[in-house]
Amino acid sequence: MIAYLKGILFKKSPNQAILDINGVCYNALIPLSTYLTLGNIGDFTELCIHTHMTDNSLSLYGFSSEDEKEIFLKLIGISGIGPKIALNILSGIEASDLEDAIRRSDVTRISLIPGIGKKTAMRIALELQEKLIEKEKILQIEGFQEREDLISALMNMGFKRKEIERIVDETLKAHTVEADFETLLRESLKQLAKL
Repeated sequence: MIAYLKGILFKKSPNQAILDINGVCYNALIPLSTYLTLGNIGDFTELCIHTHMTDNSLSLYGFSSEDEKEIFLKLIGISGIGPKIALNILSGIEASDLEDAIRRSDVTRISLIPGIGKKTAMRIALELQEKLIEKEKILQIEGFQEREDLISALMNMGFKRKEIERIVDETLKAHTVEADFETLLRESLKQLAKL
């Protein structure tokens, strides 16, 4: 199963991207949001891939981010929504805006997507709301563990918990989720040095 592609952008259109990887070209169907992030023909390109197999076909679906791929997978998990409809949805609304509409049960916003009626919009909102809540809980647990690891590391260096909790919280807020532990620890130490 193909999960990720890195290569030279050979050809692109609003609904597909062809990547040349060492002389082998892979055709991935993409939403409009991914098309807008692609560079020019000949540029190095990376796509998160979902390999979709049926009895009579094998298709690759490409996305500019893991979040976009994740919401696509959630959409095709809903009865009656196949990959083509899911791509259409992601072409009509950004993944983050769709998640926001689902959280707020904003059926009107979801039904504004071309080809999505009120019934389908209601099904999307109902079925995905619970999955998004579960995802947020997992992220909170991971964030809490990262915070505790940073506090523990700084306490092992001789700092007192009371003086480092605020610094650690500020460091975590200031940096993206992708920041690694070492970067966060260095930044916390910089802030503590200013005290």
